[in-house]
Amino acid sequence: MPSFFRRKTLITILIAFILIVTLIGFSMRDREEVTMPEQFILDTAGWVQTIFNTPIQWVDRSIATFQDVFRVYEQNEVLKGRLAEYEGLIVENQELEKENEKLRGTIDKTEGLSEYSPVQATVIARSSERWFEQVTVNRGAEHGVEKDMAVITDEGLIGKVQSTAAFHSTVKLLSGFDLSNKISSWVVREEGDNVFGLIEGYDEESGRLVLGGINLDAELSVGDKVVSSGLGGVFPSRLQIGSVAELENDEYGLTKTALIEPAANLYEINHVLIARRSEQRVDSGQAGDGES
Repeated sequence: MPSFFRRKTLITILIAFILIVTLIGFSMRDREEVTMPEQFILDTAGWVQTIFNTPIQWVDRSIATFQDVFRVYEQNEVLKGRLAEYEGLIVENQELEKENEKLRGTIDKTEGLSEYSPVQATVIARSSERWFEQVTVNRGAEHGVEKDMAVITDEGLIGKVQSTAAFHSTVKLLSGFDLSNKISSWVVREEGDNVFGLIEGYDEESGRLVLGGINLDAELSVGDKVVSSGLGGVFPSRLQIGSVAELENDEYGLTKTALIEPAANLYEINHVLIARRSEQRVDSGQAGDGES
């Protein structure tokens, strides 16, 4: 009995092997049409591949899309950084152009100071307590700077040297002037003679200089330019001080007083010129004529 089952098993295996070989040989032939079983197997395999391939392709596309987005993000960040650098360069260039213009204007002022030897200086400090009265510059006695020398910018007169150290000086601004710091001035008229006056101080309420001692009969107009007269030898002549903004008679009705809009910006000062007097001027120039 056992040998019968063994023979039956061997016969079954043999038949199966023959069928497989036959099918393989049959399928390897060149045919234009496939059998129904082959079609079923082919379709089944195709659907299975489609089922598994679809999510794989979706994942691949998602990864590729994410990589593209990440690359775009990185490129965007790089472009933003470059744009910020570009904007920074534009601002820096504008600041340099402004500073260059100011320096050129300051240098041009030397042409009107033929009797003086101007010293270029830079503002290095400004006290918060006396912001409107004085600044500190990086030039001092070692550079020939002395007390009471006029200080100007490219726009006009801003004050005078109040005190000096070896390498630094304190400049008293026009906004800190009082009756003890008068400046002999001319009001330049378009028609008629110039009118003499004295800068006698600074009106904090209006932010303007006070020009007093004007002849009552003098005909002035708003907008007339005011320049230094040069009398007394302290301030060079023809330095721009400002322009007439307001006119009124003094309290006694004997002279006129004018409020002068300063020509120079007294709040934003960077580069200045100090009008250093020549030896001849130091020997012969004496304070006087109301200028001190």
